[in-house]
Amino acid sequence: MNTQTQNKADKIISRITTIIALIVLAVLLVWGVKTLLGYLRYEETNDAQVDEYINPVTARVSGYIKSVRFEENEEVKKGDTLVLIDDDDYTVQQDEASASLMNAKAQVSVQQSNIKTAQSAASVTQAKIAAAKAKLWKAETDYNRYKKLFDAESATRQQLETIESTLQVAQAEYQAAKEDYVTAISKTNDIKAQSDVLESEIKRRAAVVKRNNLNTSYTVIVAPYDGKMGRRTIQAGQLVQGGQTIAYIVDRSAGKWVVANFKETQIAKMHVGEKVDVEVDAFPNVLFLGEIESLSGATGSRFSLLPPDNSTGNFVKIAQRIPVRIKLSNTGKDFGLLSAGMSAGVKVKRND
Repeated sequence: MNTQTQNKADKIISRITTIIALIVLAVLLVWGVKTLLGYLRYEETNDAQVDEYINPVTARVSGYIKSVRFEENEEVKKGDTLVLIDDDDYTVQQDEASASLMNAKAQVSVQQSNIKTAQSAASVTQAKIAAAKAKLWKAETDYNRYKKLFDAESATRQQLETIESTLQVAQAEYQAAKEDYVTAISKTNDIKAQSDVLESEIKRRAAVVKRNNLNTSYTVIVAPYDGKMGRRTIQAGQLVQGGQTIAYIVDRSAGKWVVANFKETQIAKMHVGEKVDVEVDAFPNVLFLGEIESLSGATGSRFSLLPPDNSTGNFVKIAQRIPVRIKLSNTGKDFGLLSAGMSAGVKVKRND
């Protein structure tokens, strides 16, 4: 009885073992076929990472931080204020430059008044020339008349000499009036030339005002685009220098992509625009869609700090990796959760 029961038990165990073995064999067969078909239909790699533009936010002017308006890992919109730098020094410079510009503009009125005065003086001098010319004409006429009378012995030498001296004075006055007019015109031209210099000075001071306005505006540091802030390493009261990096921001507006490093033996038939399936390790059950945006012009090792040089000996042939940039489609609720640096797996359908 015990022997029969034991034989039955052995048969049941043998059947169960056979069934389990068949199930395992079927699973392995299905997995093997699926893997083989996937290998034949797709080029795959798990040497891939999600990437985004991560750009520094820099201070354009020096100063002490007045307040920090963002938190670590905070989502921000384009134009949001991130940091305020104390602008007291820049405001003073701005006021000083504005006052200097106003002073230069006020000098324009003074300059125009000086030009009018010089032109009036030139007109007066020109009138004096006409008067001196008339006086000279009369003196010449008198001299010629007395000269004839003297030759006819109808006038004395003293009278002739008196008229001659009057003529000489008239000639001198006429010559002086002409020289005064030339001087007045020259002075007017000099003042007009100074107007050009003043105009250039006004432009220069206006440029200084514009520069100071820009420097003052630079004390307010804003988000250059929609994005997500990185680590916060600054505090209020801290001194920053122009050009110093004060934060990092992930650019959400530029999209996301995957850099997949395929073996050189895998890219022969890949082309730009080809559709790609992407699986991210952080979301194992989600399939992201993308397309090949570009293929690198050289292997990844060629872009390293110290590229390998096979001519130095000890050469071992190793399959090199070619970086392939894959643009991700902005679809699915999980797309916004993708972050730069996440590991991914990529499948590209073969085009045999």
